Amino acid sequence: MFRPKLPDVPAPPSTPTHQPQHHYPAPAAGRLLSPYAGPVAAVLAGGVVLTALLAAVAITAISVAIAAVVLRSLLNNANRR
Repeated sequence: MFRPKLPDVPAPPSTPTHQPQHHYPAPAAGRLLSPYAGPVAAVLAGGVVLTALLAAVAITAISVAIAAVVLRSLLNNANRR
């Protein structure tokens, strides 16, 4: 008397609708990167060398400019005396 009535649910189809899936092996990561390892290392090494050379030139230019300012100051003080 107090039991709920459940609606009738249609039965699922008896034939499976599964479609075959093709599983391909995943490519190996080392195989794809190996041809590019040499050029990438060369570009990185070249970038490091060029950056070091640029830093050396910049430091040299700054030190020469400071030396020029100091010498100019010393020469101007010597002429005033």
